[in-house]
This record gives sequence, C-alpha cells and structure tokens, in this order.
Amino acid sequence: MKGFAMLGIGKIGWIDKEKPIAGPLDAIVRPIAISPCTSDIHTVWAGAIGERKDMILGHESVGEIVEVGSMVRFFKPGDKVMVPAITPDWGSLEAQDGFPQHSGGMLGGWKFSNYKDGVMAEFFHVNDADSNLAPLPEGISPEEAVMLSDMVPTGFHGAELAGVTPGDRVVVIGIGPVGLMAVAGANLMGAGYLYAIGSRPVCQEAAKFYGATDIINYKEGDIVEQVLSRTKGKGVDRVIIAGGDVDTFGQAVKMLKPGGSIGNVNYLGEGEFVKIPRLEWGVGMGHKRINAGLTPGGRLKLQRLATLLETGKLDTSRLITHRFEGLEACEKVHFMMKDKPVDMIKPVVTIKY
Repeated sequence: MKGFAMLGIGKIGWIDKEKPIAGPLDAIVRPIAISPCTSDIHTVWAGAIGERKDMILGHESVGEIVEVGSMVRFFKPGDKVMVPAITPDWGSLEAQDGFPQHSGGMLGGWKFSNYKDGVMAEFFHVNDADSNLAPLPEGISPEEAVMLSDMVPTGFHGAELAGVTPGDRVVVIGIGPVGLMAVAGANLMGAGYLYAIGSRPVCQEAAKFYGATDIINYKEGDIVEQVLSRTKGKGVDRVIIAGGDVDTFGQAVKMLKPGGSIGNVNYLGEGEFVKIPRLEWGVGMGHKRINAGLTPGGRLKLQRLATLLETGKLDTSRLITHRFEGLEACEKVHFMMKDKPVDMIKPVVTIKY
C-alpha cells in the first residue's frame, strides 16, 4: 500500500509499505475522510517528539472496515466507522486508573503518527477495535464526523480541564479549530462572558458562531491587558490554552483570578521549559491551578460527542473551509496546515472507492 509519511525531521513524501495485519482484537480500515492536524506539523518540521523514520502521518479519519480480528464482536467488514485520534490499550493499568490516553506510558494512547503509522494511507490499523471505533451515525457526513476524531474532543477536553461552570468568565487563547471547539465546549458548559483570542477574521467569525461574546486580537495590544481591562482588573475564572507557545502559560496565569484554573490542550512543539510568573502566581500560593492533558479517546467519548451533531447542538461543518478528493491530496493539505492560509480553518480530504 502507499502512504504519505514523515521520512525524517523536516522530510516528507510518499512511501510504499506492507498492508497492516489485524490481531485478534484489531481492525484494518480504509479511509473515506481524512483531515490533517497541526500536530503533524510540529512532529515533522519541529521534531517535537523526536526523530521518526518512514512513519505514515495523520490521526483524524472516518473509514470503512475491510478486516476484523477473530475476537472483534461489534464490527464487521463494510461498516463505516468514526476513528478517534487517541486509541488507548483499554486493558492497561493506566486505563483502569482513569488515564487511558497514557496507556503503556505517557502519551501512550496517542499511537497514530506517533508510535505507529497513521491514517494517510490506503489502509490503517486500529488496535482494540471494539473500544476504539464507533459506528458512523446515519445523517452525519464523513466530513462532519472527521472533526470528532480530534478537534471536538480536544477542544472540549480543554474546557473540562479548566473546569468551566455556569456563568464563568472564560478566555480561550488560540482560535484555530481546536480553540473553536474549546469555545463551543465552554459555551455548552455554561460559560458567561467568553473571550476568544485570535487574529484571523475567518476564525473570529466562527468563534462568534460557537458562542464567543468578545473577540480579542493579539495584534491590537497585549492580551493580558485587554482581558484585565474587560474584567475591571479582576481577571477571569478559567483560561483554556489552545494555541501559543511555552510563554503563553505566563499570560494565562496573569489574566487568571485567584481560585481560577487553566486547561491546556496545546501541543507545545518547541522550547525546553514552561515559565510561570512568580508574583502573579501568588508566589506559589495563589490557588491558580494548571491542568494540562491529552484527550482520552475511545468509543464512548466519540459516540457521546456524535449525539451533539445528531441533536443539532453542535455544527462541525463550520470548521471545514477547504475540501479535496483523493488520497493524493494529503500532501497538499499537509502544507496548507503548515502555511495556514488566512481563509483556512480545516481542510478535509474525501476518498471514494
């Protein structure tokens, strides 16, 4: 089979590999919808998780099962399925301890385009198929559903980590696709004033659609000062970090009030340390909590999020700004995510057979 791969740090290209083999609990899937992720950009071009050789990229997909292992109970060839970006080993001790995303070690549930070949190929392998796949509901298109692989659960997890409660003043730093879903998640969880920080007009308009009450443009002044001005110097209850770099944590701490919390779901691709401002952190005693995590993945989470699309409470089609057909478009959309055209939120590739 062919796949679009990271050949090494700063190197990408098409390669030929053997078609994967399903173990007793696993499935082999062919993609029918794929979307690239900024994570792949960090992995390839910044070497954020170290060297990877000839590793097929991509972890956002909807597909059709072509083969299942002998112990798979709930799925069969021909089923159309949603595939989460995070596919834990559900029998691990870490999963039993409540952290399936770290099964087998830190970030161990993030397998696609990290520890094993990803989904930008003619076929891909899914471990623990019964627990890591979800049926594609009728009435939801593969393009809309592929946003449930990573963008929706990651953005919503940011709101969960921040502990958003009804009436909270919430800031979302970075309103790319994950940040937009953090806005949507915080809004559904009852945020009051909801400040979205970003500069691109297409993302600003989408943030308003998903529930932002205020747009803050970092090109128009220091974001901490803008937030504190809107809150009369008191700061906000919650901050969700969905973009930026290692210095963004300092900004988040400065705009957070005592007793507030930060939820980070941003993939930090560069930098050695996260710096926390000592005074604004209450010299270590300000009760300003920082929670940072990877979305847990799995079938149940995916199915529950899909109900938001089925009931009309969430519209992921607003994220999709560019559409392409054919596996060969994976290279084009990879560079789109790298270059970030001003009118882009997310591109999607569909594959017809």
